Amino acid sequence: MLSNDTLIFVAALLPVLIALYFIYRKDKNNPEPTWQLVKALFFGVLSAPLSMLLSVPFKEMGLYSEESTTITGQLAFAFFGAAIPEECFKFLMLWLVVRNNRHFDEHFDGIVYAVCIGLGFAGIENVLYLFDNYDNWVGVGIMRALFAIPGHFFFAIIMGYFYSLAHFASNVGKKPMYLMLAIGIPILAHGLYDGFLMVQSVLPDIACLLSIAVLILLNRLRKVSNKHIASLLRKDGCN
Repeated sequence: MLSNDTLIFVAALLPVLIALYFIYRKDKNNPEPTWQLVKALFFGVLSAPLSMLLSVPFKEMGLYSEESTTITGQLAFAFFGAAIPEECFKFLMLWLVVRNNRHFDEHFDGIVYAVCIGLGFAGIENVLYLFDNYDNWVGVGIMRALFAIPGHFFFAIIMGYFYSLAHFASNVGKKPMYLMLAIGIPILAHGLYDGFLMVQSVLPDIACLLSIAVLILLNRLRKVSNKHIASLLRKDGCN
């Protein structure tokens, strides 16, 4: 019989492993070395505590408050307390992983590395959330498996897509634009996702509508992510 702590770890990491397997299976043409993927996962885990290097100063500067009871306050919390710090450090980790990486030789590799980093972050975050909700870890685990993990997965695909476009761009002038999109769109999507959830505490009467907005956003991100995956696979000559 597995202990409760073991079950929590399994519940926290299983959706992460499923998402990792999905993206790994897509990389059929020239798969990345396992040790490189493990390195990217570790860097993703590392990005979680490092994100506090931005979120804590932002809080001290008064850019957001966790106790805010206003809509704008909750949106500020979503962006300055979560989306901006987290996506910035995921972007930094992606740059560190691929900057001198000779295995980064195909367009789709950008998505693979970004997803590993994003899911490394999501995995450690999921473990912490489930243990923090020890008495209700099953419900929290199910909700995060359906929403939070796919969210981080889609943010990472978008980041990796534009990072690859920047890396392989024949027109050097387009690289800054692609890099801005690689970090800007995930921040926007992440901020909106968290914002819809956080504003529910301020507007409980329309919590159902805000939950529907989250579903619509995730579905849109899923469609965009599928298009990005297909686009880069075509560039690499894969079906």
